[in-house]
This record gives sequence, C-alpha cells and structure tokens, in this order.
Amino acid sequence: MNYFVEVIIPLALEPTFTYQVSEAEFEFIQVGMRVAVPFGKSKVYTALVIEKHNRVPQLYQAKEINEIIDITPVVTEKQIALWKWMAEYYMCTIGEVYRSAMPSRLLLENETLVQYNDKVTINTDELDDSEYLIYEALQSQAILKIEEIIAILNRKKVFPVINTLLEKGIIFLQEEMIEKYKPKQIRYIKLADQYIQDNGLADLMEMVSRAEKQREMILKYFQLNASMKKPITAKQLMDESNTTNAVLKALLDKGIFVEYFLQQDRVVFGEATQEVIVLNDEQSKAQWEIEESFKQREVTLLYGVTASGKTEIYIKLIEKLIAQEGQVLFLVPEIGLTTQLVQRLTNYFGNQVAVYHSKYSHNERLEVWDQVLNQSEKAKVVIGTRLAVFLPFQNLKFLVIDEEQEPNYKQHDPAPRYHGRDCAVVLAKQHGAKVLMGSATPSLETYYNANQGKYGLVQLRKRYTNVRLPEIVLVDIKDKYKRKQMTGHFSDYLIDAINMSLSLEEQVILFQNRRGFSPVVECMTCGAVPECPHCDVSLTYHKYRNELRCHYCGYTLPMPKQCYRCHSVDLNTKGFGTEQVEEELKELFPNKRIGRMDQDTTRGKYGYEKLVEAFEKKEIDILVGTQMLAKGFDFSNVNLVGVMNADNSLYHPDFRAHERAYQMLVQISGRAGRKDKKGKVIIQTFNPYHNIIQQVTNNDYLGMFKEQMYERHNFKYPPFYRLVKLTLRHREFEKLKEASFWVYNSLKQQFQIPVLGPEEPAINRIRNQYIRVILIKIPQQVSLNKTKLEIKQILKSFEAIGAYRSVKVTINVDFY
Repeated sequence: MNYFVEVIIPLALEPTFTYQVSEAEFEFIQVGMRVAVPFGKSKVYTALVIEKHNRVPQLYQAKEINEIIDITPVVTEKQIALWKWMAEYYMCTIGEVYRSAMPSRLLLENETLVQYNDKVTINTDELDDSEYLIYEALQSQAILKIEEIIAILNRKKVFPVINTLLEKGIIFLQEEMIEKYKPKQIRYIKLADQYIQDNGLADLMEMVSRAEKQREMILKYFQLNASMKKPITAKQLMDESNTTNAVLKALLDKGIFVEYFLQQDRVVFGEATQEVIVLNDEQSKAQWEIEESFKQREVTLLYGVTASGKTEIYIKLIEKLIAQEGQVLFLVPEIGLTTQLVQRLTNYFGNQVAVYHSKYSHNERLEVWDQVLNQSEKAKVVIGTRLAVFLPFQNLKFLVIDEEQEPNYKQHDPAPRYHGRDCAVVLAKQHGAKVLMGSATPSLETYYNANQGKYGLVQLRKRYTNVRLPEIVLVDIKDKYKRKQMTGHFSDYLIDAINMSLSLEEQVILFQNRRGFSPVVECMTCGAVPECPHCDVSLTYHKYRNELRCHYCGYTLPMPKQCYRCHSVDLNTKGFGTEQVEEELKELFPNKRIGRMDQDTTRGKYGYEKLVEAFEKKEIDILVGTQMLAKGFDFSNVNLVGVMNADNSLYHPDFRAHERAYQMLVQISGRAGRKDKKGKVIIQTFNPYHNIIQQVTNNDYLGMFKEQMYERHNFKYPPFYRLVKLTLRHREFEKLKEASFWVYNSLKQQFQIPVLGPEEPAINRIRNQYIRVILIKIPQQVSLNKTKLEIKQILKSFEAIGAYRSVKVTINVDFY
C-alpha cells in the first residue's frame, strides 16, 4: 500500500501537492506538521501537511519528502480551515496565505541566506559535528545559502541542524535584519564585597568623613537596601539621595560601589499593578447590554463617542472570559496604538498579555506563536494588528476589534489581500467565540449590519466622567488669506489658541495628513515640476534631508539648485506637509519643544513608543502628526487640537472619501479634552460649509450615514454591492491597453452585472509599469462564489494567451 501526504508549499501556486512517505513516517506525521520537500529541479521548501491519504496522484509521479521537521504540529486544523476560506474568498492561492501567516523563522527554503552572528561568544565544545562544520564554514564565508550547507554536510536533512543553530543564536537569517535597537540596559549599583562585613559601615564612614554628599549617598543606599530587598538602580539611588552622577562616579572610582547592568526585556511584562476598575453607570449598562446581546448574536458593535471609556468595558469583559480559561484576541489597526494599550492591559492582567505585530523581530514573533499554540499563561490576551488573526489559537473565547472602521485592517500588498476585521469574524465563528467591535465612528457597512439586526448594537452616548465633547471651531482660511491674517499656514486664531494653551502648561496636537516638507517643487519661470522617472507622480520635498523623494517607489534626488528644464533658479514649493508645519512652529514658538509623528520619524522598532512616551511625560509641548495621531490615543494633558487643512481628505477620487474624512476629523477631535476640561478643536478649511465639515461640527453621525447610504445605493456601492477590483500592470502602454480590453470584453459578455473600466487610475504608472483598473460590482442577490469562479475562469483563459502572459493581474476583493 502507498502512503501519501498532501502539503501546502509557500508559493503562489493554486493546488496542493502530493508527496510519498514510508509507513512509519505516515504513522508519525500529523496534520499541521512541517516537512522539507524537494520542489522543481533543485529547490527545497518547508511545506505544511494538511492531509494524509492513500490516493495515488494521476498527473505526476509523487516524490518522497526529504525530512520531517516537527515533532508536534505547529499549525492547528482550524487555522488551515481559515486559510482555505481566505484563499477562496480573497481569490488568491493557499500558498500565499501560508507564506503570509507563518513567522519566517518557520519557513526555511534553499534560497534562504544564513549569516553568522558575531555578537555571541560560542563554546565550540558544545557543538556537535554537523553544527561545527557549519560554524567553521561561516568563519571563512559570512553568508551561506541552504543549498551550500547541504553540500557542506553532504546530506539533504539539514533543517534540524539549522534550527538548533538559530536557537543557540549562532546564526540568523539574512531577512531577519538584526535590530539597530539595542536591548534596554538598566544600570544597577551594589556595595563592594569587602564592605559587607560587620565593621564595613564604620570603615566606609571613615573613608568619606570629609565628603558630605558621598556620605549621604552611602546612608541612603543602606536605607534602600533594607527596605526594598531588591536590586537598586543608579537612577533610583541618585533620585532618592538627591545627588548627581558625579557623586556616584566618585564612589565608584574609590571602589566603594560597583556598577552592573541588567538587560530589561521589553517583551516580558511585569505583574499586574492596577487596582480594580470601577465602571460608571453608563459603562455598566453598556456592559450588561453587550452580554445580553451576545446571548442572541455572535457579533456586537459598541458605538461610543470618543473618550467614553470603551477600553474599560473591554477589560471587564476580558476579565470574565479569562476566568473561563479561554484565550482573547484584541485587534488594533496600527502598531502605534499597541503602546498605550499594552500599558493599560498589562497593568491589569500582568504577564498574561502578549503582543504580535510586524515590528517585532522574528524570534519574538516565534515566541508568541509557541505561547499561543501551547495555551501558555503568558499569552492569554494577545494584542495585535491584522497579522494576529493568523495565530494558532486553541481555545479562543472572545475577540475585540478596536477602531473597526480603520482602513489599516485591510492588507493591499502582497496577497492575501485580506481584511483583518472580516477574517476575525470568520475566525471567531470557527471557535464559537464572541466578537465585540468598538468605534466612535463605525464604518457604514458595520453600522448598516447593526441596523439590519445582523449584529447587536450597544451605544455609549456620554464621555467618561461626563467630560463634555470638545467645542469645534471652523476657521475659513480663504477669508483669512484675503485679510492677511495668516502666518505661514497658521491663522491668527489658531496661533492665539496655541499661545493660550501653552501658557496654561497644556499640550497641543496639530494634524496635517501629509508627510514631508512640501508635495510639489515648481519652477516659477516655466512651471516645470520634478517628477519621479519611474512613477507618474511629482516628487515630495523633504527638507530634513534636503532631497526630493517619491513616496511610491522610494526614488530620491538631491534638491536641485535650478530648474532642470529652463535652468532658472526661481524654484518654489507648493502645498505643505508635517515637516513644514514643524519648521513654522519652531519659528513661531522658538522656546517650546516640538515633536513630529509620521512615517519618517517612527521607522524604528520602538519609534512609536519613544514618541508617545515623551509626549506622555510632557517632554513635548506641541506634537505634529499625520493620521497616526488620530486614533485611540489617550493624552490627559491635551485640550487643544488643530487641523491644519481639512480639505486634503475630502477630494480623493474614492467612493469612501467623505466617510473617511468624517471619521478622521471626529477621531482627531476626540484627542481633545480628556479629563475634566472641555477641549477645543480648531479646523482650518477653505470650505466651511461643506456637508461633511458641518456634520463633524455638529457631531452628526446619523446625518452622514443617511446621506452616504443614499449615494451608495444610487451608485451601486457597498454595502449594497460587493466589489472586486482587477489591476493590470505592464511596462508597455499599448500592450496593457489591448490586454485590459480583452479582459473587460470577456467579463462584459459573461456577466449581466456592472463592469466598469478599463480605467486609468489617478496615478497611472508606478515603478515603470502602467496600470489599468477594472471594477466588477456584484449585487447582493447574485451568488458571490459563482461569480468569483467565473472571474477566475476568464483570468485562466487570459493567462493562456501567449501575447498577454507578461501582463500581471492582481485581484482585490472588498478592496476598500
């Protein structure tokens, strides 16, 4: 009898593949284990077993597997079921889902590059023969491919050896960039051994009899040592004895004190320190309503105004479910939001909290993966971005999706182009878990589902401790420019309000949803604008580096001294970004500390944390930022928020532009007035009578909802229609045009539903490839699965045409 396993390979290939195994291997292998398999002529990949069977493949001779990598499964059957659903729903391959889902440490392949880690000291006696051979090879050659390691060891089964070397920290994978960030080192102080004896204190006092400050520090050390019974940090000792580093250095030089450093791991959280959270009446009522709603429905929407205390309700519900020995997943849209949330949840649940997102190193992600898989105490509550839906939950009881309206839950590239919120609902259904979505400005689809009775709906209408909603003031900057009452991009009204806040020692947040200094540099003589040679966009000027940069492909150019076309030196910048706002602030408020939060300043692993921490500690007076600032942050000392230009987001060629603009302006307004004072929001706009701006001013979500729903219904958009977007790319404009019309005509003949296109998007060339877009609108009464299958068939026929084989097609389902 033949024995086979069905595996997924981490490549964009449609089918699963069959490999042969021996009877003993067949008995040992379980679904969810990884096996190393040969693929093609010379490649080796880490494949995942999804089925064991005895069916002989008809189309090809099954190869044998190279080796079994795991002893126990690393992926659960429920995960595999979710991946299959994602591949089907988002019209991608299961190989792409598998590649996205797994931490790359679990996906070794023969293209993987292995690099020697020179930061570790190695005792070669502890290495076995195979490990030593690889170690020796890495001394003469810094980087090895896995196929080279196969040649060195003269055997195919090399993955276990590589895994043990990774665990010992001797090597790391090339794609795992060693973090520039160094682990946090804390400086501790202890008394030198010779002074610990009985008469030590007397000798000490004799040594420092003339140095009063040093004597005080030694006495304070003894006092702290007696009361604390734990290591004493240098900072603590200096703070407590009210002395400087110079005094401490003198005692270290005399050999009285010895300093030592301990690494503080940022991923291990301390014990719970928070006192019991007490909900107010409004929150308690909301909690009771949510629990009642869960008795009838799987998903409930908590619609609460900004600062209404939604997080406290989440914590109370999580607490109940943790008591039932279940796991909880808390999804947030951005890495930046995990910072404050981790702080609040670890205060309450201590070391039962784990964090999972893409800025974590590969090792840290692997650690969380194992903790979730083994239902460890350390990962009862997982906080994560959309990536966390891939974790191997065993007993998921509750999901919280905070700020569910955020576009960041949707992945746009690479495949799978999934929506974290929607996948979380499917994941919860698999586990029989409950889902709570929270938002101050729910997405229209979610609110529509709640109105239709598909989801439960619970509302929080008052802010926590009854803080009043902020006062919103509109400033017509068209009028201000006319009256010459603008300084740079600041109206006189905004400057006065900032001055007032700063004089009361309050902090200020300013919002401008564009990074860089200026989006356009224009020649004032001939009107030429420097453009990216690879994309159809103007280059953005970044003053900090004095360069022009393309935000699509990363192309950079030093800031030119003269026009490239007419050589005039009269160059001017148009428009403005966060960098320019920051510079103007430095001129207006020279002695204030100004911070900037955008993609350029938060690139490092702890970029967000450092900025948020500095702002919370009041080390920054005015913080300028892009939309990163808009959501979920809770800064207690901010009573003024300024929006530099509200019109930016209103005029995008996108059916969601008005909804997004409303959400963003309401969210950014919610950062003002969080404690006991009514906040103030100043919105600068050229069009104060625009419907959306008026709805934000009056906090009229329902008005916005009704107006947008009427338009969506008229123009056939979600939630009344499902959207599938096909994007075609090619270097040759004519070939792309021809190919896109072929696809469009085939779709048009096949379907009786709206098919729009092939359209050139607003930016019709990126990285030297021209782009065409086709939009398919699927009404609710038409079968979604059947339509998707037919689209796939048409694209298969398209790929079979030799002339169009080089045209790349990407499919994006629910692309909004």
